[in-house]
Amino acid sequence: MSDKRVLHIVGGGLAGSEAAWQAAEAGVDVVLHEMRPVRRTEAHQTDRLAELVCSNSFRSDDAQNNAVGLLHEEMRRCGSLILACGDAAKVPAGGALAVDREQFSGAVTERLAAHPRVTVVREELDGWPPADWQSVIIATGPLTAPGLAEAIRARTGAEALAFFDAIAPIVHADSIDMGKAWKQSRYDKGGPGGDGADYINCPLDQAQYEAFVDALLAGEKTAFKDWERDTPYFEGCLPIEVMAERGRDTLRFGPMKPVGLTDPRTGRRPYAVVQLRQDNALGTLYNMVGFQTKLKHGEQVRIFRMIPGLEQAEFARLGGIHRNTFINSPLLLDPLCRLKADPRVRFAGQITGVEGYVESAAIGLLCGRFAAAEMKGEAVVPPPRTTALGALLAHITGGADAETFQPMNVNFGLFPGFPGDDGPKKDRLRGRERKHALSARALADLDGWLHPKAQAAE
Repeated sequence: MSDKRVLHIVGGGLAGSEAAWQAAEAGVDVVLHEMRPVRRTEAHQTDRLAELVCSNSFRSDDAQNNAVGLLHEEMRRCGSLILACGDAAKVPAGGALAVDREQFSGAVTERLAAHPRVTVVREELDGWPPADWQSVIIATGPLTAPGLAEAIRARTGAEALAFFDAIAPIVHADSIDMGKAWKQSRYDKGGPGGDGADYINCPLDQAQYEAFVDALLAGEKTAFKDWERDTPYFEGCLPIEVMAERGRDTLRFGPMKPVGLTDPRTGRRPYAVVQLRQDNALGTLYNMVGFQTKLKHGEQVRIFRMIPGLEQAEFARLGGIHRNTFINSPLLLDPLCRLKADPRVRFAGQITGVEGYVESAAIGLLCGRFAAAEMKGEAVVPPPRTTALGALLAHITGGADAETFQPMNVNFGLFPGFPGDDGPKKDRLRGRERKHALSARALADLDGWLHPKAQAAE
């Protein structure tokens, strides 16, 4: 399949899987190239498509008050495969959308394998896409194989940027001491599949917190290779011990903040707290929220068992760390995610410098739609920048400063403002009211983009 009627997608992660689905649903034949299990990675454990290698959370599902929740809703309206499978595999997680990771990736794999326009090929692309591939999407993610990564650097004429991303540990639920821990979401907030008591909370008093921080600082860490030492971390996913190095109270005001929680044994808010979120549908596994780490495995077991309630914790998976690679998209890509140096090739997903599962899938969604429309001779129109999809796309394709480009989650700061923003402060929309207005405008504009004929007829 090498003629102009076939779209070749390299990488079967969230972005590649979403791109394949969108293009196939639009009537285009797709070949999805996934190197696993022919070549393994340091982070993946299975050969399933769209495997989640870090958290099992797609983060907030609140479309009115949170930009990622808005992105969820926009993707649902676009017929997203990732959101459909995520909704079907959801587990309790307060106001977040979290999934049973095995059920989720299994569903994505099955649906793509069953699609009559999708062919999944298990092979590694170890160089630049062949010249007879007339339409290509590279969605190889942060763990791009060395051969292709070198081909990307050679073709773009620019060094890829890189950062470290760390994986949080997963604990067997029956090894948690519920005589010390309790279930509660912050402010008792419920969410998809949950009831307001979706997290397991392990409280620490001041002495326990101080001892824990001391242990983190003294713990033996993974040694970096020479070529890794100058690679910056993504600020939104710092290892727990790196946060501790920034100040003794950093954790207590970060992932271990106790706000919105009350210890039922004391009736008071604890000094600090470790939260664990359900990781599978059976409720047998919980991941340690915000506890990504580069501690050595033996140190993780020793130090994390200092946490009240986790003294006998059994770990299904310990934390880890791997290098993520992304391109300087504002410099290299055009507004439709095409590589300026070779426009038949698009980039999608985390390799473009978006951060997060949903953001990666969102760029895959757009690239699949763009490529399909282009191949069918239709107009390729990006979504309005007032939408979450459009704001994210605009950021990576020119909205960000190429000289300081770093990975970015979707957030309301990427959205254009309102006409009244230039007026007196008292007349400007603020806080929750502003978020609601941004979300309402986004969904209205998205519907206009998805159904232009209907809008024109009104």
